[in-house]
Amino acid sequence: MKKTYISKNREETIALGEKLGKLLKSGDIILLYGELGSGKTVFTKGIAKGLGIEEPITSPTFMLVNEHAGEIPLYHFDFYRIEDYTALYDIGYKEYFFGKGVCVIEWPERIIPLIPQERLEVRIQRGEEEEERIITFESFGKRYDNIFKEMSE
Repeated sequence: MKKTYISKNREETIALGEKLGKLLKSGDIILLYGELGSGKTVFTKGIAKGLGIEEPITSPTFMLVNEHAGEIPLYHFDFYRIEDYTALYDIGYKEYFFGKGVCVIEWPERIIPLIPQERLEVRIQRGEEEEERIITFESFGKRYDNIFKEMSE
């Protein structure tokens, strides 16, 4: 299933992320695609807000993962600088991907062999206006089809 939203500004991008965050459960995996500065971390701020996480959300570019405590933890990954996906074995990625939290992964194209079959992909592109974003959701698997349906309501 696939659907595209147009966000006119940062606040709308956060609100869309928040709407998604309110629907997420432990073990959910969200892949974020988009060029540098497209709004992946802004969208993640909304997801965190929807999960009830109030601490600041920043890109984990130099750390691989930022962990944010909440009723459901948020594991925010950024693989922009990763050169070899096998480095994820060292951080125990399976415990994150298949654990008790929600995983939001920026630059998932760098870890293709490790991407779970069931997931929600979010592609963020710049629009015509400076703050406008074109945000496309695509679900893979029944769980994510259900999230997709709830997002569309």
